[in-house]
Amino acid sequence: MKKTYILEDLDCAHCAAEIETAVGKLEGVKSSTVTLLTQKLVIDVDETEAAGITKEIRKIVKKFEPDVEVVEK
Repeated sequence: MKKTYILEDLDCAHCAAEIETAVGKLEGVKSSTVTLLTQKLVIDVDETEAAGITKEIRKIVKKFEPDVEVVEK
């Protein structure tokens, strides 16, 4: 199942890479891609893990970029 998030105000390429890697390590996540230009995070996640994944993604983003807002699309 694909899910897309907007990472509002993300402007750091290094942070984007760190977020992509950390989200990719979450349980149930098959792939994770952050596109800095569009400020999008796209994940492929098992349906069984999809319900609680947004909260975990927000924690990871706040760790690397405290001012970025995560908006589920």
